[in-house]
Amino acid sequence: MKLLMRFCLLGITSLSILFLSGCGNNAPASSKKCSKQVITVWHWMTDREPAFKELSKKYEEKTGIKVNFELYAPSDQYSQKVRAAAQGQTLPDIFGALGEKRDFASLIKSGQVLNLESYMNDGFGAWKNKFFAKALAVNEFSSDDVYKVPAGIYGVPIDITTIQIVYNKKLLKKLGIDPNRPVLDFQGFLDVGKKIKTLGVQGLVSGWGEIWMIDCFANNYAFNIMGRDKVLATIKGKVSYTDPDWIKVLTIFKEMKEAGILTDGVVTMVNKTAEQLFANEKSVFAFNGSWCANVYNGMNPNLDYGVMLPPKVSDKFPMAIWGGAGSSFVVNARSENKEEAIKFLKWLTDKEQQAYLAKKTNNLPANKDCLDSIPPILAQFADDMEYATHPNVWGVSEFPVVIEAWDKGIQSIIIGEKTPEQVATEVQRIKERELAKKKK
Repeated sequence: MKLLMRFCLLGITSLSILFLSGCGNNAPASSKKCSKQVITVWHWMTDREPAFKELSKKYEEKTGIKVNFELYAPSDQYSQKVRAAAQGQTLPDIFGALGEKRDFASLIKSGQVLNLESYMNDGFGAWKNKFFAKALAVNEFSSDDVYKVPAGIYGVPIDITTIQIVYNKKLLKKLGIDPNRPVLDFQGFLDVGKKIKTLGVQGLVSGWGEIWMIDCFANNYAFNIMGRDKVLATIKGKVSYTDPDWIKVLTIFKEMKEAGILTDGVVTMVNKTAEQLFANEKSVFAFNGSWCANVYNGMNPNLDYGVMLPPKVSDKFPMAIWGGAGSSFVVNARSENKEEAIKFLKWLTDKEQQAYLAKKTNNLPANKDCLDSIPPILAQFADDMEYATHPNVWGVSEFPVVIEAWDKGIQSIIIGEKTPEQVATEVQRIKERELAKKKK
Protein backbone atom coordinates (compact mmCIF):
# COMPACT_ATOMS: atom_id res chain seq x y z
CA MET A 1 0.00 0.00 0.00
CA LYS A 2 2.83 2.37 0.99
CA LEU A 3 4.60 1.54 -2.29
CA LEU A 4 1.43 2.36 -4.23
CA MET A 5 1.08 5.69 -2.40
CA ARG A 6 4.74 6.51 -3.22
CA PHE A 7 4.06 5.93 -6.94
CA CYS A 8 0.95 8.12 -6.73
CA LEU A 9 2.83 10.95 -4.99
CA LEU A 10 5.67 10.65 -7.48
CA GLY A 11 3.18 10.87 -10.35
CA ILE A 12 1.44 13.90 -8.86
CA THR A 13 4.78 15.61 -8.21
CA SER A 14 5.92 14.94 -11.80
CA LEU A 15 2.68 16.32 -13.21
CA SER A 16 3.04 19.40 -11.01
CA ILE A 17 6.56 20.01 -12.31
CA LEU A 18 5.35 19.66 -15.90
CA PHE A 19 2.43 22.00 -15.17
CA LEU A 20 4.64 24.69 -13.65
CA SER A 21 7.22 24.35 -16.44
CA GLY A 22 4.55 24.84 -19.07
CA CYS A 23 3.34 28.05 -17.39
CA GLY A 24 6.78 29.51 -16.66
CA ASN A 25 7.81 32.88 -18.00
CA ASN A 26 10.52 31.29 -20.14
CA ALA A 27 8.19 28.86 -21.88
CA PRO A 28 7.15 29.72 -25.44
CA ALA A 29 3.72 31.32 -25.39
CA SER A 30 2.47 28.88 -28.00
CA SER A 31 3.32 25.91 -25.75
CA LYS A 32 1.41 27.07 -22.68
CA LYS A 33 -1.16 24.31 -22.50
CA CYS A 34 -2.30 25.55 -19.10
CA SER A 35 -2.42 29.23 -20.02
CA LYS A 36 -6.13 29.59 -20.69
CA GLN A 37 -6.24 32.17 -17.90
CA VAL A 38 -3.18 34.07 -19.15
CA ILE A 39 -2.85 35.99 -22.43
CA THR A 40 0.52 37.34 -23.48
CA VAL A 41 0.78 40.51 -25.58
CA TRP A 42 3.99 41.83 -27.15
CA HIS A 43 4.24 45.49 -28.10
CA TRP A 44 6.72 48.36 -28.61
CA MET A 45 4.56 51.31 -27.45
CA THR A 46 6.37 52.83 -24.49
CA ASP A 47 3.90 55.73 -24.23
CA ARG A 48 0.99 53.31 -23.84
CA GLU A 49 2.58 50.88 -21.41
CA PRO A 50 1.11 52.39 -18.18
CA ALA A 51 -2.38 52.54 -19.71
CA PHE A 52 -2.10 48.94 -20.96
CA LYS A 53 -1.11 47.79 -17.47
CA GLU A 54 -4.11 49.55 -15.95
CA LEU A 55 -6.48 48.07 -18.50
CA SER A 56 -4.97 44.64 -17.85
CA LYS A 57 -5.92 44.97 -14.17
CA LYS A 58 -9.46 45.94 -15.07
CA TYR A 59 -9.82 43.00 -17.44
CA GLU A 60 -8.54 40.54 -14.84
CA GLU A 61 -10.99 41.92 -12.27
CA LYS A 62 -13.81 41.56 -14.77
CA THR A 63 -13.01 38.13 -16.23
CA GLY A 64 -10.36 36.47 -14.05
CA ILE A 65 -8.10 36.31 -17.10
CA LYS A 66 -4.67 37.86 -16.73
CA VAL A 67 -3.19 39.79 -19.65
CA ASN A 68 0.59 40.16 -19.64
CA PHE A 69 1.71 43.14 -21.71
CA GLU A 70 5.40 42.73 -22.52
CA LEU A 71 7.18 45.84 -23.81
CA TYR A 72 10.14 45.59 -26.22
CA ALA A 73 11.52 48.92 -27.47
CA PRO A 74 12.67 50.64 -29.56
CA SER A 75 10.66 49.52 -32.55
CA ASP A 76 13.69 48.18 -34.46
CA GLN A 77 14.56 45.89 -31.58
CA TYR A 78 10.93 44.85 -31.31
CA SER A 79 10.74 43.98 -35.02
CA GLN A 80 13.84 41.81 -34.72
CA LYS A 81 12.28 39.97 -31.79
CA VAL A 82 9.09 39.30 -33.74
CA ARG A 83 11.05 38.03 -36.76
CA ALA A 84 13.10 35.67 -34.58
CA ALA A 85 9.99 34.41 -32.76
CA ALA A 86 8.20 33.86 -36.07
CA GLN A 87 11.06 31.71 -37.29
CA GLY A 88 11.05 29.74 -34.04
CA GLN A 89 7.24 29.66 -33.87
CA THR A 90 7.32 31.17 -30.38
CA LEU A 91 5.18 34.24 -30.97
CA PRO A 92 2.85 35.25 -28.11
CA ASP A 93 -0.95 35.08 -28.22
CA ILE A 94 -1.24 38.71 -29.41
CA PHE A 95 1.41 40.91 -30.98
CA GLY A 96 1.86 43.98 -33.15
CA ALA A 97 3.28 43.57 -36.66
CA LEU A 98 5.50 46.44 -37.81
CA GLY A 99 6.95 47.09 -41.26
CA GLU A 100 5.62 47.35 -44.78
CA LYS A 101 2.59 45.49 -46.05
CA ARG A 102 4.77 42.92 -47.80
CA ASP A 103 6.29 42.05 -44.38
CA PHE A 104 2.81 41.70 -42.91
CA ALA A 105 1.78 39.51 -45.85
CA SER A 106 4.81 37.30 -45.31
CA LEU A 107 3.82 36.69 -41.68
CA ILE A 108 0.29 35.79 -42.72
CA LYS A 109 1.39 33.44 -45.50
CA SER A 110 3.65 31.61 -43.07
CA GLY A 111 0.61 30.83 -40.91
CA GLN A 112 1.48 33.16 -38.01
CA VAL A 113 -1.53 35.52 -38.12
CA LEU A 114 -5.20 34.62 -37.71
CA ASN A 115 -7.78 35.82 -40.24
CA LEU A 116 -10.32 37.79 -38.17
CA GLU A 117 -12.85 38.37 -40.96
CA SER A 118 -15.51 36.02 -39.54
CA TYR A 119 -15.14 37.47 -36.05
CA MET A 120 -15.40 41.02 -37.39
CA ASN A 121 -18.56 40.22 -39.36
CA ASP A 122 -20.25 38.18 -36.63
CA GLY A 123 -23.55 39.69 -35.41
CA PHE A 124 -24.09 41.76 -38.57
CA GLY A 125 -20.61 43.24 -38.33
CA ALA A 126 -20.99 44.45 -34.74
CA TRP A 127 -17.22 44.49 -34.10
CA LYS A 128 -16.20 45.66 -37.58
CA ASN A 129 -18.63 48.59 -37.54
CA LYS A 130 -17.01 50.11 -34.48
CA PHE A 131 -13.90 51.09 -36.42
CA PHE A 132 -13.01 53.76 -38.93
CA ALA A 133 -13.10 51.90 -42.26
CA LYS A 134 -9.70 53.33 -43.24
CA ALA A 135 -8.16 52.05 -40.02
CA LEU A 136 -9.31 48.53 -40.84
CA ALA A 137 -8.15 48.86 -44.45
CA VAL A 138 -4.50 48.88 -43.37
CA ASN A 139 -5.03 45.38 -41.95
CA GLU A 140 -7.15 44.11 -44.81
CA PHE A 141 -6.30 42.06 -47.92
CA SER A 142 -8.66 41.82 -50.88
CA SER A 143 -9.20 38.80 -53.12
CA ASP A 144 -7.06 40.36 -55.88
CA ASP A 145 -4.25 41.51 -53.61
CA VAL A 146 -0.80 41.43 -55.19
CA TYR A 147 0.65 39.65 -52.17
CA LYS A 148 -1.58 36.58 -52.78
CA VAL A 149 -2.84 36.55 -49.22
CA PRO A 150 -6.31 34.97 -48.66
CA ALA A 151 -8.86 37.79 -48.44
CA GLY A 152 -9.64 38.95 -44.93
CA ILE A 153 -8.97 41.29 -42.01
CA TYR A 154 -5.86 40.28 -40.12
CA GLY A 155 -5.38 43.01 -37.54
CA VAL A 156 -7.28 44.98 -34.90
CA PRO A 157 -6.54 48.74 -34.86
CA ILE A 158 -6.28 50.17 -31.35
CA ASP A 159 -5.72 53.75 -32.48
CA ILE A 160 -5.49 55.79 -35.65
CA THR A 161 -3.30 58.55 -36.95
CA THR A 162 -3.37 61.26 -39.59
CA ILE A 163 -0.41 63.36 -40.72
CA GLN A 164 -1.26 66.99 -41.44
CA ILE A 165 -0.05 70.55 -40.99
CA VAL A 166 -0.34 72.19 -37.58
CA TYR A 167 -0.14 75.95 -37.16
CA ASN A 168 0.64 78.28 -34.28
CA LYS A 169 -2.47 80.45 -33.78
CA LYS A 170 -0.65 83.36 -32.14
CA LEU A 171 1.99 83.63 -34.87
CA LEU A 172 -0.58 83.27 -37.62
CA LYS A 173 -2.59 86.14 -36.15
CA LYS A 174 0.56 88.31 -36.18
CA LEU A 175 0.84 87.55 -39.90
CA GLY A 176 -2.66 88.93 -40.43
CA ILE A 177 -4.39 85.57 -40.93
CA ASP A 178 -7.48 84.60 -38.98
CA PRO A 179 -6.28 81.65 -36.85
CA ASN A 180 -9.81 80.32 -36.69
CA ARG A 181 -10.08 80.16 -40.51
CA PRO A 182 -6.57 79.35 -41.74
CA VAL A 183 -7.67 77.52 -44.91
CA LEU A 184 -5.21 78.50 -47.62
CA ASP A 185 -4.62 77.52 -51.21
CA PHE A 186 -1.03 76.81 -52.19
CA GLN A 187 -0.34 80.31 -53.49
CA GLY A 188 -1.69 81.76 -50.24
CA PHE A 189 0.63 79.40 -48.38
CA LEU A 190 3.62 80.67 -50.38
CA ASP A 191 2.58 84.27 -49.72
CA VAL A 192 2.73 83.61 -45.97
CA GLY A 193 6.32 82.48 -46.42
CA LYS A 194 7.30 85.90 -47.70
CA LYS A 195 6.07 87.52 -44.45
CA ILE A 196 7.41 85.01 -41.96
CA LYS A 197 10.95 86.38 -41.72
CA THR A 198 9.58 89.70 -40.45
CA LEU A 199 8.60 87.85 -37.25
CA GLY A 200 12.06 86.38 -36.78
CA VAL A 201 10.75 82.83 -36.73
CA GLN A 202 10.83 79.83 -39.05
CA GLY A 203 8.15 78.69 -41.50
CA LEU A 204 7.41 74.98 -41.87
CA VAL A 205 9.40 72.51 -39.78
CA SER A 206 9.32 68.75 -40.14
CA GLY A 207 11.57 65.73 -39.78
CA TRP A 208 12.56 65.62 -43.43
CA GLY A 209 15.93 64.21 -42.46
CA GLU A 210 13.78 61.05 -42.07
CA ILE A 211 12.94 60.69 -45.74
CA TRP A 212 9.64 58.84 -45.20
CA MET A 213 8.16 62.16 -44.09
CA ILE A 214 9.19 63.80 -47.37
CA ASP A 215 7.67 60.85 -49.19
CA CYS A 216 4.43 61.35 -47.27
CA PHE A 217 4.27 65.08 -48.12
CA ALA A 218 5.07 64.46 -51.80
CA ASN A 219 2.44 61.73 -52.09
CA ASN A 220 -0.18 64.08 -50.69
CA TYR A 221 0.46 66.44 -53.60
CA ALA A 222 0.74 63.66 -56.19
CA PHE A 223 -2.80 62.61 -55.26
CA ASN A 224 -3.98 66.23 -55.38
CA ILE A 225 -2.35 67.04 -58.74
CA MET A 226 -2.95 63.83 -60.73
CA GLY A 227 -5.32 61.65 -58.68
CA ARG A 228 -4.98 58.16 -57.23
CA ASP A 229 -5.29 56.23 -60.50
CA LYS A 230 -2.36 57.99 -62.16
CA VAL A 231 -0.20 57.64 -59.04
CA LEU A 232 -0.83 53.89 -58.93
CA ALA A 233 -0.33 53.61 -62.69
CA THR A 234 3.12 55.13 -62.20
CA ILE A 235 3.98 52.58 -59.54
CA LYS A 236 2.86 49.85 -61.96
CA GLY A 237 5.25 51.27 -64.56
CA LYS A 238 2.57 52.58 -66.92
CA VAL A 239 3.33 56.30 -66.39
CA SER A 240 6.78 57.89 -66.39
CA TYR A 241 8.13 59.96 -63.52
CA THR A 242 9.11 62.50 -66.20
CA ASP A 243 5.38 63.14 -66.84
CA PRO A 244 4.54 66.87 -66.39
CA ASP A 245 2.35 66.08 -63.37
CA TRP A 246 5.27 64.48 -61.53
CA ILE A 247 7.49 67.44 -62.46
CA LYS A 248 4.79 69.64 -60.93
CA VAL A 249 4.92 67.63 -57.68
CA LEU A 250 8.69 68.11 -57.49
CA THR A 251 8.37 71.80 -58.30
CA ILE A 252 6.28 72.55 -55.22
CA PHE A 253 9.34 71.87 -53.06
CA LYS A 254 11.39 74.35 -55.11
CA GLU A 255 8.61 76.92 -54.78
CA MET A 256 8.27 76.46 -51.03
CA LYS A 257 12.01 76.88 -50.55
CA GLU A 258 12.17 80.01 -52.71
CA ALA A 259 9.13 81.52 -50.93
CA GLY A 260 10.72 81.10 -47.51
CA ILE A 261 8.10 78.63 -46.25
CA LEU A 262 10.62 75.88 -45.46
CA THR A 263 12.81 76.25 -42.42
CA ASP A 264 16.59 76.29 -42.83
CA GLY A 265 18.10 72.81 -42.60
CA VAL A 266 14.79 70.98 -42.97
CA VAL A 267 16.38 68.24 -45.11
CA THR A 268 18.66 67.17 -42.26
CA MET A 269 16.19 67.76 -39.44
CA VAL A 270 14.93 64.84 -37.33
CA ASN A 271 11.32 65.09 -36.23
CA LYS A 272 12.16 65.46 -32.55
CA THR A 273 14.04 68.68 -33.34
CA ALA A 274 11.12 69.89 -35.47
CA GLU A 275 8.72 69.16 -32.60
CA GLN A 276 10.86 71.16 -30.18
CA LEU A 277 10.97 74.15 -32.54
CA PHE A 278 7.20 74.17 -33.00
CA ALA A 279 6.42 73.54 -29.34
CA ASN A 280 8.72 76.45 -28.38
CA GLU A 281 6.89 78.75 -30.83
CA LYS A 282 9.93 79.13 -33.10
CA SER A 283 8.00 78.15 -36.22
CA VAL A 284 4.58 78.97 -37.67
CA PHE A 285 3.84 75.57 -39.24
CA ALA A 286 4.84 71.94 -38.71
CA PHE A 287 4.12 68.87 -40.80
CA ASN A 288 3.50 66.16 -38.23
CA GLY A 289 1.27 63.27 -37.20
CA SER A 290 -1.54 63.21 -34.67
CA TRP A 291 0.88 61.74 -32.13
CA CYS A 292 2.28 65.27 -31.83
CA ALA A 293 -0.60 66.23 -29.52
CA ASN A 294 0.99 64.12 -26.81
CA VAL A 295 4.50 65.38 -27.62
CA TYR A 296 3.59 69.08 -27.67
CA ASN A 297 1.59 68.75 -24.47
CA GLY A 298 4.70 67.44 -22.74
CA MET A 299 6.95 70.16 -24.18
CA ASN A 300 4.62 73.15 -23.83
CA PRO A 301 1.17 72.56 -22.26
CA ASN A 302 0.12 76.15 -23.09
CA LEU A 303 0.83 75.91 -26.82
CA ASP A 304 -2.19 77.18 -28.79
CA TYR A 305 -2.33 75.52 -32.20
CA GLY A 306 -4.70 74.13 -34.78
CA VAL A 307 -4.75 71.49 -37.53
CA MET A 308 -5.28 71.95 -41.28
CA LEU A 309 -4.91 69.96 -44.48
CA PRO A 310 -1.83 70.75 -46.61
CA PRO A 311 -2.85 73.68 -48.88
CA LYS A 312 -4.05 72.25 -52.18
CA VAL A 313 -2.42 73.03 -55.53
CA SER A 314 -5.24 71.79 -57.74
CA ASP A 315 -9.04 71.63 -57.57
CA LYS A 316 -9.08 68.65 -59.93
CA PHE A 317 -8.57 66.01 -57.24
CA PRO A 318 -8.95 66.12 -53.43
CA MET A 319 -5.95 66.55 -51.19
CA ALA A 320 -4.85 63.28 -49.61
CA ILE A 321 -3.10 62.74 -46.31
CA TRP A 322 -1.42 59.65 -44.96
CA GLY A 323 -3.47 58.04 -42.24
CA GLY A 324 -5.23 54.96 -41.00
CA ALA A 325 -4.44 52.56 -38.22
CA GLY A 326 -1.72 53.96 -35.99
CA SER A 327 -1.09 50.72 -34.12
CA SER A 328 -2.72 47.34 -34.50
CA PHE A 329 -2.64 43.98 -32.79
CA VAL A 330 -2.86 40.60 -34.49
CA VAL A 331 -3.70 37.20 -33.05
CA ASN A 332 -1.21 34.35 -33.30
CA ALA A 333 -2.87 31.75 -35.54
CA ARG A 334 -1.00 29.01 -33.66
CA SER A 335 -1.98 30.19 -30.19
CA GLU A 336 -4.01 27.84 -28.04
CA ASN A 337 -5.65 30.94 -26.57
CA LYS A 338 -7.06 32.32 -29.81
CA GLU A 339 -10.63 32.63 -28.62
CA GLU A 340 -9.66 34.31 -25.33
CA ALA A 341 -7.30 36.63 -27.22
CA ILE A 342 -10.12 37.71 -29.53
CA LYS A 343 -12.47 38.31 -26.59
CA PHE A 344 -9.84 40.53 -24.99
CA LEU A 345 -9.29 42.53 -28.18
CA LYS A 346 -13.04 43.04 -28.53
CA TRP A 347 -13.13 44.40 -24.98
CA LEU A 348 -10.02 46.57 -25.56
CA THR A 349 -11.68 48.22 -28.56
CA ASP A 350 -15.00 48.90 -26.85
CA LYS A 351 -15.94 52.56 -26.41
CA GLU A 352 -15.03 52.81 -22.70
CA GLN A 353 -11.55 51.32 -23.08
CA GLN A 354 -10.85 53.31 -26.26
CA ALA A 355 -11.83 56.59 -24.58
CA TYR A 356 -9.58 55.70 -21.63
CA LEU A 357 -6.62 55.03 -23.95
CA ALA A 358 -7.20 58.30 -25.82
CA LYS A 359 -7.37 60.28 -22.58
CA LYS A 360 -4.24 58.69 -21.13
CA THR A 361 -2.08 58.62 -24.26
CA ASN A 362 -3.46 61.43 -26.50
CA ASN A 363 -3.67 59.00 -29.41
CA LEU A 364 -6.75 59.01 -31.65
CA PRO A 365 -9.11 56.13 -30.87
CA ALA A 366 -9.83 53.56 -33.59
CA ASN A 367 -13.41 53.28 -32.31
CA LYS A 368 -15.34 55.99 -34.15
CA ASP A 369 -18.08 56.05 -31.50
CA CYS A 370 -15.98 57.75 -28.84
CA LEU A 371 -14.76 60.86 -30.68
CA ASP A 372 -16.97 63.02 -28.48
CA SER A 373 -14.87 61.90 -25.52
CA ILE A 374 -11.49 63.09 -26.80
CA PRO A 375 -9.66 66.47 -26.59
CA PRO A 376 -10.63 69.04 -29.31
CA ILE A 377 -7.17 69.07 -30.93
CA LEU A 378 -7.36 65.30 -31.47
CA ALA A 379 -10.86 65.67 -32.89
CA GLN A 380 -9.40 68.06 -35.51
CA PHE A 381 -6.98 65.37 -36.63
CA ALA A 382 -9.80 62.81 -36.73
CA ASP A 383 -12.16 65.08 -38.67
CA ASP A 384 -10.01 64.70 -41.80
CA MET A 385 -9.94 60.90 -41.71
CA GLU A 386 -11.99 60.86 -44.93
CA TYR A 387 -8.94 62.17 -46.82
CA ALA A 388 -6.64 59.49 -45.44
CA THR A 389 -4.72 57.05 -47.57
CA HIS A 390 -1.53 55.04 -47.11
CA PRO A 391 0.83 52.97 -49.29
CA ASN A 392 -0.27 49.89 -47.33
CA VAL A 393 -3.78 50.13 -48.83
CA TRP A 394 -2.80 50.81 -52.43
CA GLY A 395 -2.36 47.15 -53.38
CA VAL A 396 0.92 47.91 -55.19
CA SER A 397 4.33 48.91 -53.89
CA GLU A 398 7.04 51.02 -55.46
CA PHE A 399 10.59 49.63 -55.57
CA PRO A 400 12.43 50.78 -52.39
CA VAL A 401 15.37 52.10 -54.45
CA VAL A 402 12.97 54.22 -56.52
CA ILE A 403 11.41 55.67 -53.35
CA GLU A 404 14.87 56.42 -51.98
CA ALA A 405 15.96 58.15 -55.21
CA TRP A 406 12.72 60.16 -55.28
CA ASP A 407 13.02 61.34 -51.67
CA LYS A 408 16.72 62.13 -51.83
CA GLY A 409 16.06 63.92 -55.10
CA ILE A 410 13.57 66.18 -53.32
CA GLN A 411 16.21 66.93 -50.70
CA SER A 412 18.56 67.92 -53.54
CA ILE A 413 15.92 70.26 -54.98
CA ILE A 414 15.38 71.93 -51.61
CA ILE A 415 19.09 72.65 -51.14
CA GLY A 416 19.41 73.81 -54.76
CA GLU A 417 21.64 71.02 -56.05
CA LYS A 418 19.24 69.72 -58.72
CA THR A 419 16.23 70.82 -60.70
CA PRO A 420 12.87 69.02 -60.65
CA GLU A 421 13.50 67.87 -64.23
CA GLN A 422 16.89 66.37 -63.35
CA VAL A 423 15.45 64.47 -60.39
CA ALA A 424 12.53 63.16 -62.46
CA THR A 425 14.92 61.86 -65.15
CA GLU A 426 17.14 60.12 -62.60
CA VAL A 427 14.20 58.51 -60.81
CA GLN A 428 12.73 57.24 -64.08
CA ARG A 429 16.08 55.74 -65.08
CA ILE A 430 16.20 53.78 -61.82
CA LYS A 431 12.58 52.75 -62.25
CA GLU A 432 13.25 51.36 -65.73
CA ARG A 433 16.30 49.51 -64.45
CA GLU A 434 14.27 47.83 -61.69
CA LEU A 435 11.43 46.95 -64.07
CA ALA A 436 13.96 45.33 -66.42
CA LYS A 437 15.40 43.28 -63.54
CA LYS A 438 11.93 42.08 -62.61
CA LYS A 439 11.26 40.79 -66.12
CA LYS A 440 14.38 38.61 -66.12
